[in-house]
Amino acid sequence: MLHLLALALLLSLVSAAPGQALQRAGIVGGQEAPGSRWPWQVSLRVSRRYWRHHCGGSLIHPQWVLTAAHCVGPEVHGPSYFRVQLREQHLYYQDQLLPISRIIPHPNYYSVKNGADIALLELDKLVNISWHVQLVTLPPESETFPPGTQCWVTGWGNVDNGRRLPPPFPLKQVKVPVVENSVCDRKYHSGLSTGDNVSIVQEDNLCAGDSGRDSCQGDSGGPLVCKVNGTWLQAGVVSWGDGCAKPNRPGIYTRVTSYLDWIHQYVPQGP
Repeated sequence: MLHLLALALLLSLVSAAPGQALQRAGIVGGQEAPGSRWPWQVSLRVSRRYWRHHCGGSLIHPQWVLTAAHCVGPEVHGPSYFRVQLREQHLYYQDQLLPISRIIPHPNYYSVKNGADIALLELDKLVNISWHVQLVTLPPESETFPPGTQCWVTGWGNVDNGRRLPPPFPLKQVKVPVVENSVCDRKYHSGLSTGDNVSIVQEDNLCAGDSGRDSCQGDSGGPLVCKVNGTWLQAGVVSWGDGCAKPNRPGIYTRVTSYLDWIHQYVPQGP
């Protein structure tokens, strides 16, 4: 537990993560997650006077974290600039930060709106898997997560546009429906002058959310998970969107099945 003076200083320093307004996560329309749920959730920290929460992520192997590429770029930082905190109910209260040995953004990434917004972080050491810290399962390549599938997104980001998550900074969750890509693309064209022949939602994206239930700014890189045949599968990585929980603007995620081959170039399969 932080000492009171340290906590007071911390609260005075907490601010939204920098970056494009489109970069997102956080939870709108949700509630605090039960302490035993989402044991693969991680907090990616950056060094700015203290180890501040910057993005979410998920533990996919005892030595590997999956997150969004925009969380670690496009500016290049060395691994010492970051730390990883495994599943924590309230940010900063019981930190046991882990160093990173390697950062691997997807080579095709250069902006959130052009796809490949995915990255891997290799931890210095293997972590111990327990009831509190577990791995999320990656989906088989054949899994499509059809429209209407009810999934969950989790994070520590804003609770609405411009409204930061207040102390004690609990992990939040919200259930969101998958939206078919072509429908999502039409929704994003609504109110814009962008031609209908120009795709806003890319093939490697997955859309989820509706008015009142969505991810938001402040915790990109977190997992979107769906329960399929009794197993939680990570369907997406929180990437971007227009505002939070706005009509005709579902959250846009990097579709994990589009990058399984790339992930397994680095992350061993199996136990």
